[in-house]
Amino acid sequence: MVTLFYYQFIQNAFLAGTVVAIVAAVVGYFLIARGLTFAGHALSHIGFAGAAAALVAGVDPLVGMLIFTVAAGAIIGFSGKPLREQDISIGVVLTFMLGLGALFIALYSGYAEQAYSILFGTVLGISRAEVMLIAGCSLVVLVSLVLLYRPLLFSTFDPEVAASRGVPVRFLMIIFLLLTAVAVAVAVPVVGVMLIFTLLVGPAATAMRLTHRPLSAIILAIVLGLGYTWLGIFLAMRGSWPVSFYIAALSFGVYLPVRLLTAEAAKNSK
Repeated sequence: MVTLFYYQFIQNAFLAGTVVAIVAAVVGYFLIARGLTFAGHALSHIGFAGAAAALVAGVDPLVGMLIFTVAAGAIIGFSGKPLREQDISIGVVLTFMLGLGALFIALYSGYAEQAYSILFGTVLGISRAEVMLIAGCSLVVLVSLVLLYRPLLFSTFDPEVAASRGVPVRFLMIIFLLLTAVAVAVAVPVVGVMLIFTLLVGPAATAMRLTHRPLSAIILAIVLGLGYTWLGIFLAMRGSWPVSFYIAALSFGVYLPVRLLTAEAAKNSK
């Protein structure tokens, strides 16, 4: 096992997976707490169109995904409408972007593996340059969330009171959507567009079932995300199935019994 870490592609996989698991868990907590999981799902599929367009243009797919997701996050945030009122509009744009992504994939004449990696992720094929880009973007997201933690948490659970006390609720929403867009973009190389919720929602959803304290839930989500990612990469190295499958299976395998047990405990306590 130790000798495997002499290979740079293994080092790159663990470094990228570690960074993405941490940032996805933190962002995922606020996504669930704010009821924005659909918006996060939409951003990942909008990013798919950007990544596919980047392939056609001969640019790194991660760059195209960052551009599309950040632009989409900005448009959603600056629209001025509550996100719950934008579900239909977001859904329409989402389907169009999926079609656009399919068109770009059809126009792409390069290796099919690159198109496949957008959909399902290929963390074992990430380059050191991509690791540095992922780490840099993730650091920006994490530092921003640490600086905004208290007002963001306040506006998440009691937006009306927060607004009455001078907290810039709408500004925080816009910033959070932009940070979510970046987090979604950097997570795609690990789990792909189709399984983005594996790391973005799975660990946080499980953690929030086990504890109601925000900081404890975030820390637990990070631990779970790291566990899924590291074990998923290790199992993929030992077997022939993709990393994203193992991560998704582990996330589901932990969440389901936790949900059933906590629901039963809550029922019995009444």
